[in-house]
Amino acid sequence: VTLHLNPISSVHIHQKPLIFLLNSPLPLVWKLKTERLAPGIRRLFFVSLGSVVQFEKGNFSLSAETEEKLFPEKNEHLLQWAQKEYGAVTSFTELKISRNIYIKVGE
Repeated sequence: VTLHLNPISSVHIHQKPLIFLLNSPLPLVWKLKTERLAPGIRRLFFVSLGSVVQFEKGNFSLSAETEEKLFPEKNEHLLQWAQKEYGAVTSFTELKISRNIYIKVGE
C-alpha cells in the first residue's frame, strides 16, 4: 500500500512531528511517498506485526522511526487506545481494500 503524505494547501512546508498508526490484519509493505514535509522533523510510524515501512530515497528516513506494535483488534478499541496513548487523534481512516492512501497533514 502506498501512503501519500502532503501538507494541506495553506501550509507550504509541513514542519511538525507526526505519528501514524498503520494497522492491518495481514502484514503489509507500506510505501511512503511524501511532498513538502520538512526534513529533520521526528515522524513515527507504528505498524502492525510483520509489516514494514519503505521510505523513498532522500533524507526523510533519517528522522523517521518505524516500530512494530500489537494493536487492539477492533477499530473502536484502536481509536480509544490511540486517544489514551497520545491524547488526540486528528484523523482516522478505515479502508477495506486500497493500493493508495492520500493524507493531507497540517493544522
